[in-house]
Amino acid sequence: MKLRSLILGVLMPSAVLPAQISVSRVLSDHMVVQRDLPVHVWGDAPVGQEVSVTFRGETVTGNTNALGHFSLYLKPGAPGGPFEMSIRGGNAGGSAAGAGEVVIHDILVGDVWIASGQSNMEFPLSRAASAPPDLPHADNPRIRLMIVDKKAADYAENDLPTKGWAASTPETAKDFSAVAWYFAREIEAREHVPVGVVDSTWGGTVAEAWVRLTALGEDAALNPLFASRGKMLDHAVDTENELKDEQRQKDEAKAAGKPMPNFPWHPPLASWGPGNLWNGMIAPLAPLPIRGVIWYQGESNSALERWPLYDRIMRTLIEDWRRQWGVGAFPFLYVQISNFKSTPLEDWASLRQQQVKTLGLRNTAMAVTIDIGNPDDVHPTDKSDVGHRLALAARALTYGERDLEYSGPMFRQATTEGGSIRAWFDHAGGLIAKGGTVTSVEVAGADGKFASATAKVEGETVVATSPEVPNPVAIRYGWSNSPQCNLFNGEGLPASPFTSVK
Repeated sequence: MKLRSLILGVLMPSAVLPAQISVSRVLSDHMVVQRDLPVHVWGDAPVGQEVSVTFRGETVTGNTNALGHFSLYLKPGAPGGPFEMSIRGGNAGGSAAGAGEVVIHDILVGDVWIASGQSNMEFPLSRAASAPPDLPHADNPRIRLMIVDKKAADYAENDLPTKGWAASTPETAKDFSAVAWYFAREIEAREHVPVGVVDSTWGGTVAEAWVRLTALGEDAALNPLFASRGKMLDHAVDTENELKDEQRQKDEAKAAGKPMPNFPWHPPLASWGPGNLWNGMIAPLAPLPIRGVIWYQGESNSALERWPLYDRIMRTLIEDWRRQWGVGAFPFLYVQISNFKSTPLEDWASLRQQQVKTLGLRNTAMAVTIDIGNPDDVHPTDKSDVGHRLALAARALTYGERDLEYSGPMFRQATTEGGSIRAWFDHAGGLIAKGGTVTSVEVAGADGKFASATAKVEGETVVATSPEVPNPVAIRYGWSNSPQCNLFNGEGLPASPFTSVK
């Protein structure tokens, strides 16, 4: 009961003392503050009031602005804790009576990561294939978790819908992102630093919903997305009326014992609206200094009318998030969508290639999952390997483990050699095709028509030939929604599907 009272005191500080000083819900008991960066504390108090913050023996003081907001910074610190923070209204050295005070308990200094995206990042630890052995042992006071409740908004919000931070336990971890939890577990164990992860996810959402609307409008290629928000608002009332009419017809059919009528699918207006999830679930996090972002999304952008813009959307998202956070080009580590659907359609393959292109941005990495998906389920349950592969990228790129291989083979270029074509790779040490020959390889001639090829590993390259294509000029691998892929490097990391066609 005492712990509950403390948490409520942070989440509803207006009820604590008469002065109504409050802080963002991001700042709560059990939180992690980012090491080596200034500690940011922000909130609200009466206009013009002096506010002081005391943390680790340091006190800083400032005044609220004309809107009653305050924003104060304390010196950076090394990993450690737990610590206590006091935020007081009134004179720093005066009486607290009538001034108001919020006290945040059990704070650790470490690394803070944002985990975002759609349902495969949202997928809870309790449903992961590895949950039976791992969830009962999820107790770790050095891993802190915060789940952001779903909220779409027309304008950037100042605060978040969340219950705040909690230490990792079987109870708190069961509903938390499985990918993010496995990522945090490995980083904490390998880097010996407290880790806090914010789970800000929403299943079935498109990437542009997570991008600031103004940023979308700054890229001419994305102007249709920028404009589509207005169209969605225009059609919102029509769609609501259509849904009511469809429900009426369903009710009438049920009452009459008739078959249920079929209606077209309506995209969710709120959660698909460009900028809406940035406004409701990311913008309020931007004042919080972080180490980086892990991202798992793309399935909802794989349709033919959406995938061609995906790289542009993601570059805009990454660059704008970095600008809004203002802590430099933080690492943005993301997951390539896995194998799903046994049809020969190529929409997912095209989306994967868009994800490869985004690696052109600095300080990014991609975890390939083409070997651990489920062709019959868009939500594969192997989340421990996904979290591990993201953690490998973080360990190598963020934490400086220079000799660590963190990526599967990535196509670099193709060269023609008479009647064959050779694919060259980065991250290809110990290249191997499990089973002997490389599967899911196709080659094309000058006419651009691809045909199945026989392919083998030679050193750190793959050589392919096809009797149907005597003079190949292009090669691709794993180019379908759910390909059978067997190309790995010596560390057991799978090669990304690719095409040499620009």
